[in-house]
This record gives sequence, C-alpha cells and structure tokens, in this order.
Amino acid sequence: MELDSFDLAILRILQEDNRTTSDALGEAVGLSPTACQRRVKRLRAEGVIDKDCAVIAPERVGGRITLIVSIVLERGRADIIDSFKRQVQEVPEIQQCFYVTGEYDFLLVITAQDMAEYEALTRRVFYGNGHIQKFNTMVVMDRVKTGLTIPL
Repeated sequence: MELDSFDLAILRILQEDNRTTSDALGEAVGLSPTACQRRVKRLRAEGVIDKDCAVIAPERVGGRITLIVSIVLERGRADIIDSFKRQVQEVPEIQQCFYVTGEYDFLLVITAQDMAEYEALTRRVFYGNGHIQKFNTMVVMDRVKTGLTIPL
C-alpha cells in the first residue's frame, strides 16, 4: 500500500491521540473530514493501523510492576520456537514479546501486581515449559519513556 503525505500526517496525529476527530484531522492535514474518515477506514482495513487501544497508567490501577525477561530456548528446533510464540499469546501478563537475535531467543515485557504474582507466573509459564533453558529477569525501576509511536 502506497502512503502519501496526507496518510502519513494522519498517522502521526493518530499515534499521539487515536480519538482525534475527523474534523480535527481534516483541519490539521488540509482535507475534508469525510476524506479523513475514508483514509482512516482504509488504513485500518489495509492493516496499516494495527490496533486501537488505551494506554493505562499503571500507578492509577494499583501500581503494577513491569519486568523485562530474557528467554533462552533449546536450540535448533523451529517447533519449540513456534510453540513458545503461541504460548505467550495466551498469557495476559505478557504485554510484549520479541523474537530476537543474539544471546537470547525472546525478550518479554511483563506486568504483575507484585513479585508474588510474578513468581506464580514464572512457575506456570517458565518452569512449566521444559524447553526453556534459562530466563533472566530485570525489574523496571522507572518508566522513563513508553510508547509504540513509529517516526513517520
């Protein structure tokens, strides 16, 4: 899909606030509200806009902790990698999962109410998976910057 300057401008705005009205989009990018609505609908239909969601401040919902976990799996078996990818999809506490190159196979961003909840998750997800050779946990002390914005 070819993106023109209007599409990119609309995407920049929606990345900052996906509740921006068509009227406000139109005024900001120089198109009619109807044209903006059509473009946003097309961007969603084509999968350019992958998901609309609310970003929740953890401190406002009970002060959840964030953990970054590196995973090393048994080597050389695509079925183990595919199985792990499917498994993490089913764990709501795993916010993000990246299949990476280098020393680790996966990096996970996990949220938990506290360390007791995280320990229970490790027992259920990590220790319960015989294909995980090791995992390393880092506790996030401060959210300096969070987001999924892509520079356009």
